[in-house]
Amino acid sequence: MIKRVALCFLALVALMVLLAPSAAPRAEAWGFYGHKRINRMACYALPPEMFPFFKRHIDFISDHAVDPDRRRYAVAGEAERHYIDIDHYAKGGQDPFAVMPRKWEDAVAKYSEDTLKAYGIVPWHIRVAHGQLVRAFQRGDVDRILRSASDLGHYVGDAHVPLHTTENYNGQLTDQHGIHAFWESRIPELSAEGYDHLVGRAEYIDDPLDAAWDAVQASHLMVDSVLGIEKRLSQQYPEDQRYVFEDRGRGAMRLPSREYAKAYEDAMLGMVERRMNASIITLASFWYSAWVNAGQPDLDRFEQKDVSDSLKAVLAAEEELWKERREGYGREHE
Repeated sequence: MIKRVALCFLALVALMVLLAPSAAPRAEAWGFYGHKRINRMACYALPPEMFPFFKRHIDFISDHAVDPDRRRYAVAGEAERHYIDIDHYAKGGQDPFAVMPRKWEDAVAKYSEDTLKAYGIVPWHIRVAHGQLVRAFQRGDVDRILRSASDLGHYVGDAHVPLHTTENYNGQLTDQHGIHAFWESRIPELSAEGYDHLVGRAEYIDDPLDAAWDAVQASHLMVDSVLGIEKRLSQQYPEDQRYVFEDRGRGAMRLPSREYAKAYEDAMLGMVERRMNASIITLASFWYSAWVNAGQPDLDRFEQKDVSDSLKAVLAAEEELWKERREGYGREHE
């Protein structure tokens, strides 16, 4: 039965791959390292009623924080869940947050569903993912709780990245190609072990949609700094000091040098650490709120078991497709 589930899933996704248009090279927001760290650290901000359950499954929750990025290589329609180019709606100097309705139905009526999906839907999808976690808690379904909690962590993390809120998401409009991975992958990989992740205790979120929009708006306020500071620094550092080649996997990769990355991070006055910490406490609060909305079930009464073999088979199939495909659905990052 388990093998049949895995084979059916592989066949279905393979068919989707064949029928869908080819798209852009792979991209992972916050990097795999950053997403895993956010999910892991969020577990420690949970109240005592939730912490033992999440601690027991902390490796799954952190390891599978990256599943939505891998899913971009298997499922059309996944990519737009990770961002929103909110400045696309800033016509004539208008504040895009003033003209964009927060409710999905109102936004669709104003701009059309196709337009919203073309420029990203992360705040609305965070609400969807939160609802999925509420229902998983209500059912006491360990598989669904763990997968929904892990996925929700990914989308919440994405909403806290400034470059996930702009059409100039990879500096392609300002001759800063590669800044996306520089900000959200290279800097955390080099510095996050020294970050202070004592973010306090999760708090109840009254309106998940408003909380998602607040995260996006806070991120977008930093876009000019993210781009402007790097632009100024690039004029002070010769190219041979800005980039190095490091061994990654089967070959060498051109990456911002450690010296240049530190200069950029210092010039931003700890912005990356602040956005990562904001992701951590917001995620823990989303998890806590979902549990409260589900009626505060006793998590210690849930079956003490690992995820099911069927879920493992589905996850393995997704990972295999991610490894095989070199292009994912959605727009190009790097």
